[in-house]
Amino acid sequence: MPIKIQSDLPAREILDNENIFVMDEYRALHQNIRPLQICILNLMPVKQDTELHLLRSLSNTPLQVDVTFMKMNSHVSLNTSANHLNKFYNTFDELRDHKFDGLIITGAPVEQIPFEEVDYWPELCEIMRWSKTHVTSTLHICWGAQAGLYYHFGLNKVLLPEKLFGVYQHRVLNRKVPLVRGFDDVFCIPHSRHTATPAEAIHACEKLVVMAESEKAGVLLSMTPDGRQIFVMGHPEYDRYTLHNEYMRDLNKGLPIHVPENYYPDDDPAKKPLLSWRAHCNGLYTNWLNYYVYQTTPYDIREIL
Repeated sequence: MPIKIQSDLPAREILDNENIFVMDEYRALHQNIRPLQICILNLMPVKQDTELHLLRSLSNTPLQVDVTFMKMNSHVSLNTSANHLNKFYNTFDELRDHKFDGLIITGAPVEQIPFEEVDYWPELCEIMRWSKTHVTSTLHICWGAQAGLYYHFGLNKVLLPEKLFGVYQHRVLNRKVPLVRGFDDVFCIPHSRHTATPAEAIHACEKLVVMAESEKAGVLLSMTPDGRQIFVMGHPEYDRYTLHNEYMRDLNKGLPIHVPENYYPDDDPAKKPLLSWRAHCNGLYTNWLNYYVYQTTPYDIREIL
């Protein structure tokens, strides 16, 4: 899939070197097709890393995707330069009159804080309310998924006894749902979180369908039957070394952290981590874009309701 981004976005050079098809504004303007308009609300602190992870994940179908990055008005990012944010990001106020084929709401390192005490919670609620009438399908990731389940269905998160940290096996529960089309019966996805939305609460919600679950990590994939709201409790977009970098960061800070489970060969951090989830990550994003965005969204984007 060609991804249309600004030609000078720092991730562009890395993606080019990985042989990922990235299209600049000039070439996109000369194609007689309507690209999918995808907005990414990036709540992660180091925004460049998340940009790269998600752009990789969106790069695996023949569809053209025009990516817009959104930032919060009500939160000052301390780990990404103001120059980068001003150049490549729009605020919600700047985008509220736009419509998008798809929206991605990322995770955020605020999971141990009650939702209402997060400084940008009112604005995030406004964005999630706006998404119901301005977005064809919204994909929520990790804390973004917990926040979405709480906002839309009142399902609150709980604190885990210790951080869920590693790569875990999940089993497909409903193969007829297109979101998991092409998945193996069992597949691996990374998790890195201190909280969880209880699996029994998700299963009990009549407005949700569960597609994949893990004995250790709980529900991974759930959605509304129409696919307008999709919730991913893990981090399929992570690259090979993301968990390693998080592990070393927490070690250096003296935080309580165990070796990521099912990640290093022989649980030895000196060994190269095993990449065991990339194919299913690609399948997840491809299925989302194809079946819940491209096949559903109107050609005239103004007709999204």
